[in-house]
Amino acid sequence: MSDRIFAGFWLLLCIGGLFIGWGIQSEYSYEPLGPRPFPLAILSLMALCAALLLLRRPQAVEWPHNTVLQRLLVLVITLVLYAWGFEWLGFPLATALLTFSIGLLFQASLPAAAISGVVMGAALYYAFDQLLDVTLPLGAWLS
Repeated sequence: MSDRIFAGFWLLLCIGGLFIGWGIQSEYSYEPLGPRPFPLAILSLMALCAALLLLRRPQAVEWPHNTVLQRLLVLVITLVLYAWGFEWLGFPLATALLTFSIGLLFQASLPAAAISGVVMGAALYYAFDQLLDVTLPLGAWLS
């Protein structure tokens, strides 16, 4: 029953997202199609998957142990903090902190999580900014 509740809730969120996504407009055209098709395509696929999940036969659901649920909660909180502090901290620092915390969640050693965080933040910033020419914030604290 919990999978149907989740699927119904997710389908409602996807429909709301599609209404919001339909109104996306840009002042200048940097792509031939504009910014609207990508979010609409992703939300349509998610809505399709949610509808299929609603229509399938119910199965017995086995919930994970408390430790797994606690880690999932910490992961969700970490991702919310990442989204909240993205512009203020900047992409490199926010991504490094996110990678560090996820590494610790997956029981990496402290030095390995720190090194992977720094490398991931710097490498992804370089890849997006220099190679893909995607403008990412450096952080308000650097300005």
